[in-house]
Parts: sequence; C-alpha cells; structure tokens
Amino acid sequence: MDAAPPFWKIKALDEMSREEWESLCDGCGRCCLHKLRYEPVKSGGTGDLAFTNVACRLLNLETAQCSDYTNRRRKVPDCVHLTPADLKEIDWLPPSCGYRLVAQGKDLAWWHPLVSGDPTTVHTAGVSVQGRVISEKKAGLLEHHLADWPGKMPRPRRPKPKQEEV
Repeated sequence: MDAAPPFWKIKALDEMSREEWESLCDGCGRCCLHKLRYEPVKSGGTGDLAFTNVACRLLNLETAQCSDYTNRRRKVPDCVHLTPADLKEIDWLPPSCGYRLVAQGKDLAWWHPLVSGDPTTVHTAGVSVQGRVISEKKAGLLEHHLADWPGKMPRPRRPKPKQEEV
C-alpha cells in the first residue's frame, strides 16, 4: 500500500497546523542574516537587495539556530514573524527556503529535515550558515560584509555513504 503524500504536497500553507508550518524551516539560518536594501527606484535608487554574511545577534553561529526563538521578536523587534500571507511580499528569503519552495509549488530538497529525517543534513550538505558567518556584535559596518551566496540556490554536497561494518 502506498504511503500518503507528505503534508507539504497536499496542504495549502494557510491550512497547515502550527507544527507543520514551523517544520518547513530547514534550519539553515540564511534568513537570519542582515540584508541591505538600496534606495527605491522612485527615490532614484535601484531598490536592489544586498545580502551579507552578518548574523543576527540571536543566531547561534555553531548550530545556525536562534538562541531565543520564543522571545526573538521582543529582543529583536524587526525580526519577521513569517506567515503564509507574508510570502507574497517578502523577496529576501533564500531560494532554498522551504517556505518559499512550497509557496511556489516546488518540492523540498533532499537535505531538508522533513525529507532526510535528519535535522543535521542541512549542515552536512553545506547549505546552512554554519561556519560561514560572523556575529553582528563583531561585524562593524554591514557594507563591509556583502556576500552573494545567501541569496543563491546552494550547490549542496552529498554526505559520503557510511561504510557498513563487517
């Protein structure tokens, strides 16, 4: 008997339970990096978005997880509380983001914990910010830390298969 398709393939984002919604996050930490927005076109600018390798002060640089997720919006007032409606307006989520992919009708990548069954796959595949970012406490000017990789689809590396013991 065939197994039922996973919830993200059959439910609309606004039909998901809170637990299902939260599980769409792969834990990469890319959305927790500071971004710079250039002046809007109507003001003579380009309106372009620039990514940095500077992490929010609450991001644990070793685990790529928020150190105080429950209280993050109180401690960092501009931290986004992502909702299905927000996905239509937000243009800065990484192209590999589970929320973004599902909103676009695409499937999750093999390294996503919901697919792999392992929350560390996002790190072993090299998709997360783990080991690639600095804390905002040490960064200084964000303009000195521009990086293009947070806004690009990662080229994940597959982990080596484990050798069976004889």
